Amino acid sequence: MTELEVATQIATLDAESVKAIAMAVAAALGVLGPALGIGMLVSRALEAIGRNPEAAPKIQATMFIGIAFVEALAIFALVVAFVIKFA
Repeated sequence: MTELEVATQIATLDAESVKAIAMAVAAALGVLGPALGIGMLVSRALEAIGRNPEAAPKIQATMFIGIAFVEALAIFALVVAFVIKFA
């Protein structure tokens, strides 16, 4: 394929196709960060519990609150992705 053919195909994308691609990109990038954050958070919490088992209840409570806040960011990203798609 030549560059002209690729440019022609890109130019013929309709609005719904562009919305679908934008939704996919917004959802993927918006969920990637919180996924990494939750993984790091749980990893550090397990490490802390391994070092100080007596503090496990306090660490777990704080971990679950942190997970809820990080998960809210992923939900916001999904809401933005749906707004892109259906607005």
